[in-house]
Amino acid sequence: MQTPDLSALNTMVLSAAFLLSLLFGALVQRTHFCTMGAVSDAVNMGDWTRMRQWGLAIGVAMAGFALLVYAGLIDPAKTLHGGKRWLWLSATVGGLLFGLGMVLASGCGSKSLVRVGSGNLKSLVVLLVMGLTGFATMKGITAVLRVSTVDQVGVDFAVTANLPHLAASALGLSPTLATLWLGLGSGVALIAWALRGEDFLRAENLLAGLGVGGIVVAMWWVSGSLGHVVEHPQTLDDVYLATNSGRAEAMSFVAPVAYTLDWVMFYSDASKVLTLGIVSVFGVIAGSALMALWTRTFRWEGFGGTEDVANHLVGAALMGVGGVTAMGCTIGQGLTGLSTLGLNSLVAFGAIVAGSVAGFKYQMWRLERMD
Repeated sequence: MQTPDLSALNTMVLSAAFLLSLLFGALVQRTHFCTMGAVSDAVNMGDWTRMRQWGLAIGVAMAGFALLVYAGLIDPAKTLHGGKRWLWLSATVGGLLFGLGMVLASGCGSKSLVRVGSGNLKSLVVLLVMGLTGFATMKGITAVLRVSTVDQVGVDFAVTANLPHLAASALGLSPTLATLWLGLGSGVALIAWALRGEDFLRAENLLAGLGVGGIVVAMWWVSGSLGHVVEHPQTLDDVYLATNSGRAEAMSFVAPVAYTLDWVMFYSDASKVLTLGIVSVFGVIAGSALMALWTRTFRWEGFGGTEDVANHLVGAALMGVGGVTAMGCTIGQGLTGLSTLGLNSLVAFGAIVAGSVAGFKYQMWRLERMD
């Protein structure tokens, strides 16, 4: 492949990622797909509808990723979640911080992007603070703390730290077949759980689960197959175009928000280039804005008072630190990472849910004290 062709392919990857994230923003805005909302409904009202939306999306993402691997279109070991080290403490601590933070900030990173598109200025402040603290946790003062503490604890494996590769190594199976059977089996089981009962079989629920899960699978293909260059004509390296990590990525919304702020602030620096994550941030906002305008639900919204400001600032900071420490957010680990059946993702997602439950309990305790 010649250099001009690489430039065109890079543009194609960025364009596809922007369109998929635009669709994601519009879909989430229209269906109110939300992890925090799903946990809140289940904990506070005993309503599992939105949690089943989430289960359906995870199931589709798992099954889709497994089929991509089986078809030889993506290599799990070369994804962002394909490391050999299980950083279980980082995933646990980061997930707990992120889960608590998203409750205080009224939504996770993806939900904040969607709300910005519909006119919520509180969410704009959340994104700015989350991006700042996220970048600090990648490369700044909190990064030093992270690397010297929780990142020191982990388990090193000889193979990729995910369930299919560990099972294949233990049983002497092909990693590809293990990924197919475990990923497809887990995905189908989640889909069956989500779809059981006629009360769930409504257009909005199906659109949310199938749509979001399908977009994650499509983003995996864009990054891991369309943007994969086996031998770069200049470096002769195996590369994945338009990614910050240099590996196959799908959707996530903590580190990409941080990289977006970096790109905006240092735009004139030629080394700051658009990546899949950055265009995804812009795409979600644009998609949400278009849907909000089309449905006439766009409206400006600000803070309700000093306590509201404080809660959102603390929550945003916790999400920035926690999201980077856990190596992903509700989308980055709870959908994208879980689709690979990675050990870090399984722990991080469980911790995020536990953190959000603790956040809701705290809010209820605060309300009871005010009565």
